[in-house]
This record gives sequence, C-alpha cells and structure tokens, in this order.
Amino acid sequence: MTDLRSDMRIGGALDSANFSMTIYGTSNDNIVHRLGREIVSGAFEPEVRLPNEADMLERYSVSRTALREAYSKLTAKGMIVARPKVGTSVRALSSWNMLDPEVLIWHLQTKPGQEIAQDLYALRRMVEPGAAALAAQFHNEDQLNEIEAAFEDMKAKSKNERELIKADLRFHVAVLNATCNPFIGAFSSLIHAAMVSSFQLSWRGAEAPVIKQERLMQHGAVFEAVRQRDDQLARLRMEQLLDASISDVKEASK
Repeated sequence: MTDLRSDMRIGGALDSANFSMTIYGTSNDNIVHRLGREIVSGAFEPEVRLPNEADMLERYSVSRTALREAYSKLTAKGMIVARPKVGTSVRALSSWNMLDPEVLIWHLQTKPGQEIAQDLYALRRMVEPGAAALAAQFHNEDQLNEIEAAFEDMKAKSKNERELIKADLRFHVAVLNATCNPFIGAFSSLIHAAMVSSFQLSWRGAEAPVIKQERLMQHGAVFEAVRQRDDQLARLRMEQLLDASISDVKEASK
C-alpha cells in the first residue's frame, strides 16, 4: 500500500498535468508562472535582452519587487541571466533546469503533448529498463508487494482514466523504489507531472479494449519478471512496455 506522502505526490502530479496551476496564491507566484510560460513558448528569444523593467512592469501589472523576485526564481532555474551593462536575457535551452517541476509543467502547458511525451519516453527508456533489472535483483518483500498492489489497482481501475493513470504512476514509482537505490528512486519525484501527461496520452491511444488489456498484461509481465528475480527479463519487459506506450502516444496524437 502506498504511503500518504506518495499518494499526495501522485494526486498533485495529476492536478499539475491537468493545469490546475493556473490559479496562484500571490502576484509574485503569478508573474513567475506567466513569465515562465512565455519564455518556454518562445515569446522571448534566447540571448536577446528582455524588455526594460518599466515595460515589464506595465506588461504584467506587478510591483517592482514582484518582478525582481520572479527574475530571481527564473535565474535559479537557469532560464534567464542578468549581465552588467547588457541587462537580463533568456538563456539557451541547454542551460535550463529541465527537471525542475515548474519548468516541466510550463512545457506541458505550452508545447504539443506528443513532442514532450516522446522526449520523456526517450529519457525513461534510458532509466526504467535498467531500474527494472535492479528491482529484480534487490527488491525486498514489501517493495514487491507494492508493485503487485499497484498492478492490481491498475486492473481494478482500468475503466476510470484518472484512477488508472494514478495506479500506472504508482506502478512505475514502485519499480523505481524497488531498486533500493535512492538516486534512482528520486527520479520519479523529478518528473511526476510529465509522467502523468505521457500516461494520459498513452492510455488514450490504447483505449481499444484489446489494446488496453495488452498493456495491462505487459505491466503484469514486468511484475512477474521482477518477482522471479530475472533481471534480464525484467529489463526486456520494461523496454517492450515503454516501446508499446510511445506507439500509443503517437496513435493518440493522430
């Protein structure tokens, strides 16, 4: 059974992926998210100086303090830089902290879903098959039970998209945690919202009952390989699952 903190993270990721972050508590938060989304969307070109402070204050209708705090937060995310006698400009994409939760969400809110999902699956394919192999080698009984519980939850919730996505995320998080490697386990925390977005697309692409059942069976095959402590088979089953899922994303985007 997942702990409360895990459940809250999964629910929060679902809310973020569904763009609940459009409501902010303060003007400082508002300007960070508005400006962050505009930078991600390409409204401001990299290496080009941002409009002067007076123009930005008028553009966003915020105080000088709020704007400067927003600049400070975006600087920490690697998105902008202030240079003496040059001013503040957007940095190249390669400098951004792409695994920052807010930066990920801004991409989800402004970029085509398939584009983000394919990039994410490329990253996941580098990490998760190896994680499945490690989980097969090093899992303990509680961790195996959590993977199984998540899989059973997926089957039970297969007709409810939101609940299915929560269970799917729970399954993949459980596999990562079963590696007994804290660095790999932390991977899911970095990309929760983006994983949910990709799951939304992949399950829509697999909405036909036969395909959905096949995807559920593929999750079950990953679990069985981990349970049998067959690391090479676990790696293969996770690769097959991810390859099928990206095909579903492409189908959903047609």
